[in-house]
Amino acid sequence: MASERKTDEVTGTETTGHEWDGIHELDTPLPRWWLWVWWGTIAFSVVCWLLMPAWPGLTGYTKGLLHKSDRVEVGRELSALEVQRGAGAPLLRTASLEQIEKDPKLQAYAQQVGQSVFGDNCATCHGIGGTGGKGYPNLRDDVWLWGGKLEDIQYTITHGVRTGAPGARASQMPAFGRDEMLQPAQIDDLTEYVVHLSGRPADASAVARAAPLFQDQCAACHGAEGKGDPAFGAPNLTDGESLYGDSRTAIRGQIFAGNGGVMPTWNGRLSPETIKALSVYIHANAGGQ
Repeated sequence: MASERKTDEVTGTETTGHEWDGIHELDTPLPRWWLWVWWGTIAFSVVCWLLMPAWPGLTGYTKGLLHKSDRVEVGRELSALEVQRGAGAPLLRTASLEQIEKDPKLQAYAQQVGQSVFGDNCATCHGIGGTGGKGYPNLRDDVWLWGGKLEDIQYTITHGVRTGAPGARASQMPAFGRDEMLQPAQIDDLTEYVVHLSGRPADASAVARAAPLFQDQCAACHGAEGKGDPAFGAPNLTDGESLYGDSRTAIRGQIFAGNGGVMPTWNGRLSPETIKALSVYIHANAGGQ
């Protein structure tokens, strides 16, 4: 509620004229240092608008008096990197994967390049150390869906997985539950069977019921003994390693939905010699066969 502006007897500060339940609002000025900071930030912003790219328009944006461009800076850095790598790149281009690994200097160079490329392009999914996560393969162990030999790794990086690109690795586990190919009780039995294959205690009666079902529905890809097949990207069910989790809930979810991830096709994004370097880095440092 508004009232007459007056001077507060205790502080000597003039009031704003606002009063609530007998409490008068003081018209206290802002600290001088705060005002200077505030005006300073405004002045700084105006200078930045003038010097740097700032305001969008209908057909472009203001370039700024300094004509600074992050795109140009990135191009310069990439050019400098190409020059730095220039001495070793031709050697990688002409050498085979085996020759690279047998030549200590060339292998060291390839690993240096591969580590940099891995951090820039692969670590987002596989982790900085290559240990992966749920749905993303661990490259530090000896479990390989599509094979862990040098040539296998190079092929997977080059063509990708389930991208639809020519030559890409392609396989898809059926969604037995979502597509109503199996009944819920059958999926429960298969879950126990997979638990049994991994060497853990499981419901014996469910395992017995699921044995013929596994041979009919799963053995074509995973093998009669459940040891998988790299030709199909079918995981080994006996090693206790699971891409989407090894709990009964996770296993049942996988049987129900048939999850399958996508890895980019790096051919065209990375040069052939860079892919070689990345393949050598992964093979040498991350559990290659």
